[in-house]
Amino acid sequence: MKKIISVLAAALLAVSSLAACSAGNEGVANKGSDKIDVVTTIFPEYDWVVNILGDKADNAEVTMLLDNGVDLHSFQPTAFDIAKIADCDLFIYVGGESDEWVDDALSEATNKDMVVINLLDVLGSTVKEEEVKEGMEGEEEEEEEAEEEGPEYDEHVWLSLNNAEVICDAIADALSQVDSANADSYKANAESYKAKLDELDAKYADTVASGKTKTLLFGDRFPFRYMIEDYGLDYYAAFVGCSAETEASFETVVFLANKVDELSLNHVMKIEGSSDALANTIISNTSNAGADILTLDSMQSTTSKDVANGVTYIGIMESNLEVLKQALN
Repeated sequence: MKKIISVLAAALLAVSSLAACSAGNEGVANKGSDKIDVVTTIFPEYDWVVNILGDKADNAEVTMLLDNGVDLHSFQPTAFDIAKIADCDLFIYVGGESDEWVDDALSEATNKDMVVINLLDVLGSTVKEEEVKEGMEGEEEEEEEAEEEGPEYDEHVWLSLNNAEVICDAIADALSQVDSANADSYKANAESYKAKLDELDAKYADTVASGKTKTLLFGDRFPFRYMIEDYGLDYYAAFVGCSAETEASFETVVFLANKVDELSLNHVMKIEGSSDALANTIISNTSNAGADILTLDSMQSTTSKDVANGVTYIGIMESNLEVLKQALN
């Protein structure tokens, strides 16, 4: 999925003047400060950084660019966003096609000592190509582009607890590089946080092992592939995780409805913020009129207001576990 960012050229031209004249503005990095400047694109990255900073968080300014519920796939950086990146000490982003704008932004960096973390690079060969599964709506434009430009990778790596552990190690290493005086603290905090991820991972494994079914069915796009493959689950869905489509064909609805009946599923899934309409249409075409709709949170709509209200990565994954318990029984 190729993104065209019409404002990027103008934003890049504005970076120098913004950095020079806006140091006192809220949200723009103030390099006169001794604080570490960390810029993250999405909520999970932000929350991991805060946890690894631990009691050193007061010594850092951490920014989440997608802080108002804008989806990663439709985000367009402003001139202020690019100015924040240009002067920060540590920049963390996902690295898929949705982040094609990052290369241009980094080329304007004024802090030449900046440490950069690309999540897909950190995870290396474990990153999965996006797949169009049986019954799923394909997108002709994307298929043509894939043939011309190579494979498109599934960007939703944060939804795997195993991936989260690997990324947290990379964040601890990066913070240690930026602030070597507190390296031991960052690494200890990462180990403590990873122990919580391990504990939650064990609960997911137990839930899957005791579940009556091993298949999830989504009347929606499907960003949870990394999660379900960690535990040997299967899935069917209307759209791929990065799809912008909302309308499913008659053939897709019938296919998914037949799968509900074939697998004796009692639930049709969707992601946070999506309409129930397609899931309801699928259910209405099954023999199980009593099937209900369950929602898993992909963390693509988490806002800074949610963060202020105490929402955390582990908290959302714990809530998703409770939903998974229902979905598998």
